[in-house]
Amino acid sequence: MSALAPNEDSPAERRRELRIIVRLPGRYWLMSRRTRGGLRPQFNCRAINLSPNAIALAAPVQGEVGERVLADIEHIGRLHGVIGRLLRDKGFVMRLSATDEERAGLMHKIEWIEKHKNLDVPDRRKQARFAPDNPFSTLVFPDGAFVSCFVIDVSPTGAAVSSETVPEIGTALALGTLVGRVVRHFPGGFAIQFISPQDRDAVENLAIVQMSKLQDTVR
Repeated sequence: MSALAPNEDSPAERRRELRIIVRLPGRYWLMSRRTRGGLRPQFNCRAINLSPNAIALAAPVQGEVGERVLADIEHIGRLHGVIGRLLRDKGFVMRLSATDEERAGLMHKIEWIEKHKNLDVPDRRKQARFAPDNPFSTLVFPDGAFVSCFVIDVSPTGAAVSSETVPEIGTALALGTLVGRVVRHFPGGFAIQFISPQDRDAVENLAIVQMSKLQDTVR
């Protein structure tokens, strides 16, 4: 068997080194958790860092280190693994469980995404809905309770949100500083309709407000 050339990496070495920054929407399930009805709750997320060995997810519910996770990521597909570490800004790094063949297939997908990820970037100013740069915000309820949440997308008239807390349809609340009502449930989240339409250029700053800033405001 011939040795590798001085500058030639083996497939295993390439898999260890190949890591890209992404913004891919997805959903995930924490396998140890069940609802009262016996179902596993689904949460929406965003893949922000990806390699054949691990994936970092911006996610509304972090889980615990060692907890098993199932994730379904756009352009990637279904992934299995365990939580390796928690992210400070909310979310976690998932260590992937896969065969060598599955990792090789994932590596090819990552290479394709890296090559094409900037070729079809939508101009969000022209979109009715867009994913905010920072997906984490705060829900404020009429009783003054605060709950962190993940904003899937936002528009001048409303937003789609994923959170461990799922309010009933009709619940009045605020997303950041924007007041609205829950109008619809969907797998992994719910839709909020704002009381009044917002300026497209300002809606993200009004909707994306961290819990610590809101708590400082009401003190």
